[in-house]
Amino acid sequence: GLPPSPAEVTAFVANAQPHAYEELLEKLLASSHYGERWGRHWLDIVRFAESAGFEHDEDRPHAFHYRDFVVKALNADMPFDQFAQWQVAGDELAPANPLALMATGFLGAGVLPTQLTEREFERARYDELDDMVSTLGTSMLGLTVGCARCHDHKFDPIPSADYYRLVATFTTAIRSNVQVRMDAKRPPATVMVVSEGVKPIKHHAEGRGFPHFYPQAHFLARGDPLQKQGVAPMGFLQVLVSGSQPAERWSVKRPADAKSSFRRAGLSKWLTDVEHGAGQLLARVIVNRLWKHHFGRGLVATTNDFGVQGERPSHPELLDALALDLIRRGWRLKELHRLMMSSSVYRQSAVDDWQDRQRDPQNRWLWHFQPRRLEAEAIRDCILAVSGQLDRTPFGPGTLDQASRRRSIYFTIKRSKLIPMLQIFDAPEPLASTGERPATTIAPQALLFMNDPRIRSYALGFAQRLVENGDDPLNLIVSRAYSIALGRKATDAEGAAAQEFLTAQTKSYQEDSRTDATLLSVADFCQILLSLNEFIYVD
Repeated sequence: GLPPSPAEVTAFVANAQPHAYEELLEKLLASSHYGERWGRHWLDIVRFAESAGFEHDEDRPHAFHYRDFVVKALNADMPFDQFAQWQVAGDELAPANPLALMATGFLGAGVLPTQLTEREFERARYDELDDMVSTLGTSMLGLTVGCARCHDHKFDPIPSADYYRLVATFTTAIRSNVQVRMDAKRPPATVMVVSEGVKPIKHHAEGRGFPHFYPQAHFLARGDPLQKQGVAPMGFLQVLVSGSQPAERWSVKRPADAKSSFRRAGLSKWLTDVEHGAGQLLARVIVNRLWKHHFGRGLVATTNDFGVQGERPSHPELLDALALDLIRRGWRLKELHRLMMSSSVYRQSAVDDWQDRQRDPQNRWLWHFQPRRLEAEAIRDCILAVSGQLDRTPFGPGTLDQASRRRSIYFTIKRSKLIPMLQIFDAPEPLASTGERPATTIAPQALLFMNDPRIRSYALGFAQRLVENGDDPLNLIVSRAYSIALGRKATDAEGAAAQEFLTAQTKSYQEDSRTDATLLSVADFCQILLSLNEFIYVD
C-alpha cells in the first residue's frame, strides 16, 4: 500500500540474481506495513467501525483494539483457522491472551441503536444477534445466512431453523469494556470485547429494568419476536455438516469456574473443521479473497456470496487446489501470497491485445495483468509517502482529524462522520460486510486533487524534498520527481515539457514578487504528478 523508494527501485533493477523477485516478496511480506494493507481489506469485510450508528451514533472509544488485533495477527502470519476462531470465541479459547480478547471485537463491530423504547428492546436484541450471525456467514463462509431470518432461504439450502440455531450460539454474548494487561511492563488497557458473564456497556435505559440480553433465543415466525415458536438450541448449518454428525461433536466442555457458556468455542471448532464441518468452505472463501486483491477479480467473482445467486467459479479446480494447499501449509496466508505472486499468471504484462480482448473482454481467463486503481486509503497513504510527511506510527487510538499524517487505517471510523477524501474514492460505509469496493471515476476525484488544501500542502512537502539543496538544475529536479512519484525515469518529451512548465511558472511567480517562486513552481509540478492516473493505478 506504499510506493517503493527510488533506492529500492534502483536496487531491485540492479539485482541480477535469479531469485531477486522472490527476495523482494520476502521483504514485502516481512514489512510491518503488510498487516496494515491487508488488515484494511478484512475490516471492510467485517463492517468494522468505532461507533454504534443510527442517529445518536455513540462512540466506542475502546473498539480500536480489534483493528490492532487484525494488523498484529496478519503481520505475525497467525494461522487463518486460529484467526477465525479467536474472532468468534477468543475469550473462551485463550482467556489469558490479550490478542484473543481483542479479537472478539469482530462480533461487536456492527450497528446498535442506543435510544430505544420498551417495545423495541427485544427486537433490537434479535437485530444485534442477526448482525453477528449474518456477518459471520458472509465474511467467513461466503453465505447469505441472514436471508433465513424470516423464512427458509429462497435459493441456498439454509432453513430458517438452522439460522436460529446459530443465533442461539450468541444468546448471552454482549459487548463489554474490560481491563486487559497487554504486557507485564504496562498498566492494563480498556478493551471492548464481546463475552459472557461480564458487565455490559451501559445503555440509556440502565436501571429501568430493560435487559441487555435475553437468557434464551427462540425460533421466530417471520423474524418477529412477538411470534415465538419454541426455544432454539445451539446448532450448525446442516449443509456444512458431513453425514449425520451430531452437534455434540464440536461441543467444548465448559470449565467449572467459567462465566461463559462455551457455545461459541464449539462454533469455532465446527467453523474450522475440514473433515466434517465448514473448514473447507472457510478455506475456499479466504483463498478467493486473496486472489481477488492480487488479480482484480475473484475466482468466484461474488466474494461474499458462494451461494446459488453468486457467480460460478471461473476455475473451480484451481480454487479447490489452493484451498487444500492453504490447509496443508497450516493455514498460513503468507504462504498463499508467495504462491500467487510467484506465479507466471501474476507476473504477466498489462499490455493489451485487441484479438484477446475480443475473445475475453473481462479478462476472465487471465490472459494479461489487469490494471486497477488503488483503494482510497492507499491513495492517501501514497501521497503522504511521496510528500515525505507520512507518520508510520502503528496501533493505538485513531483520530477524526483529517490533517493527521498517520496511515489511513488509523482514522477513527465513526459511522456518522466518515472521512470525505476516502469516501470520494469509494471507501465503504461500515453498515454491512463489503467484499468488493467499486472503483468509480467521478469529477469530485479530479477536483479534490486540483483544489483540496491538504493536497496542496502535500504537494508543497513533495516540492521541499526536491529543492532541499537549493541550487539543483531543473532537469535533476524533474528526474527526482518522476523517480519518487512514479518509480521511473521521465521520457525525453516529459522532461522537456516539465522543464518548460517550471521555467514559465517560476517567471510568473517572480513577476508577482514572490520570494519563493522556485518552490511554488515545483509544488505546481508536483501537484500535477500526484493528479496523474499513473500515480493511483497499478499497471
